[in-house]
Amino acid sequence: MSSPADRPLPSGLAAAPSATQVAGARAVSAARRGRSWTAMRQRALLTLLLPALAALFVVTILPSIFLVVTSFTPLDLTKPGSFYLEGAGNYRELLRDDRFWNSVWVQARLSFWTVLLQLLIGLGLARLLHTRIRGVEAIRAAFIIPMVLPPVVVALTWKILFTPDVSVLNWLLGLAGLPQPAWLTDSTLALWAIIIADVWEWFPFVFLAVLAALQMMPEEPLEAAAIDGASRWQVFRHVELPLLKPVLLVVALFRLIDSMKAFPHIFIMTAGGPGVATEATNYYAYLQGFSYTLVGFSSAITVVLLAATFALSLSLMRMVGRATDVE
Repeated sequence: MSSPADRPLPSGLAAAPSATQVAGARAVSAARRGRSWTAMRQRALLTLLLPALAALFVVTILPSIFLVVTSFTPLDLTKPGSFYLEGAGNYRELLRDDRFWNSVWVQARLSFWTVLLQLLIGLGLARLLHTRIRGVEAIRAAFIIPMVLPPVVVALTWKILFTPDVSVLNWLLGLAGLPQPAWLTDSTLALWAIIIADVWEWFPFVFLAVLAALQMMPEEPLEAAAIDGASRWQVFRHVELPLLKPVLLVVALFRLIDSMKAFPHIFIMTAGGPGVATEATNYYAYLQGFSYTLVGFSSAITVVLLAATFALSLSLMRMVGRATDVE
């Protein structure tokens, strides 16, 4: 005699799902809800990002495309109808332009010395003020002042300091019995005057970054070096400096990019003079575009400058990546 469990179900009735089937159905439903929520979240984020992306495209991407296109045209603001493609004529002209190559040499020296001196001064002051002496916070705050001043104010301040008739700096040199040079009209000193002004304005950026890195540095390597009898210089050279390398490379990257934009100092302090002694590449591009109205040629100079900046930045970024991997 068959048991009730073995009897067939009446027609039209389905068997009750097992616990495994119920659990599987619930898992599938939860996965679908999760995918649906993820898709809705991504669509919402994209919708919120669209205005910013549109503004970024209009403000940066579109002008960049126009700049590159213009660099292949002989566009001259005094000649209507000069906006047409002519190939790489502007770039060939650059290769033959001695004044352009002079501007590249000026830009290279300006970028090298400003970045190097800012790194050295910022690193030295950060290490010196990495202490708990009373009043050190006020000293740290005072070093930030040059960085928050507008570049035009900095340029005007240093122009006054380097003008012989009203220069406090030259007055102090006279009191010490030293020569009182005409900084801004001497072809050998004018570029150094701009370098000094730029270093004074931006070394606090390096100072703050390195000081923050020192304050977050782990204590274990320093304590181990002290136990082993290492001197302060040895601790700095073999422990602190390697740990600071990624920060220094990142700071150097930012300062290198910004050194390519040292326009206000040149424009206000020397106007590229005397002669072409301080005519950096960005200032030369400005002269070609706004003084000589050769917008096509100026665009070609700017494209070359951007490409060089991008290449140098990419090499530094790779160095930062390798230093971070080592750490």
